[in-house]
Amino acid sequence: MYMMKDIVRDGDPVLRKIAQPVKFPLSDSDKQLAANMMEYLIKSQDPQFAQKHHLRAGVGLAAPQVGISEQMAAVLVPEDDRSVDSEDKAQDKKPQYALKITLINPVIISNSIQKAQLFEGEGCLSVDKDIPGYVPRSARITIRYQDFSGTTQTIRVKNYPAIVCQHEIDHLKGHLFYDHINKNDPFKKADDTIII
Repeated sequence: MYMMKDIVRDGDPVLRKIAQPVKFPLSDSDKQLAANMMEYLIKSQDPQFAQKHHLRAGVGLAAPQVGISEQMAAVLVPEDDRSVDSEDKAQDKKPQYALKITLINPVIISNSIQKAQLFEGEGCLSVDKDIPGYVPRSARITIRYQDFSGTTQTIRVKNYPAIVCQHEIDHLKGHLFYDHINKNDPFKKADDTIII
């Protein structure tokens, strides 16, 4: 599986390249890439494992972040604690996910006019320093992507999962989250923006 040493850091040219489309049928190396990216996310969200192996917790990982310039990204968004009854959590030790998906050749085909921003701003496994500021995203998006068999699928996501997906798709276009921060007024908030 990937460790923090395998995550490409800001400044590496691969993070600023437009990633190449993934070809089908998937090669063994692409299947392994998908499995390794998702495994990193799962293990990084396990507090004990993450602490032992010095992993930064992640909710998304794109292929360019591990040095592979291909249009593939893994997304693993935990279920919001507030939406899960504490009694249910005690009985069910298995993690619950609001979104668990591998996006291959993803394209955002529609997005809401309404914006959403994370209250604490965004971070990135590839960016070691804290860069404060709001990152405006669409509150709702529809993504067209391919699954492991190459079949075209569409998915609609909103709020936090939508922000995560947009962050990862940005990686496939050579963009980093801080590119979107208003340089003159980092915490500028547009009207009708959802703060998450």
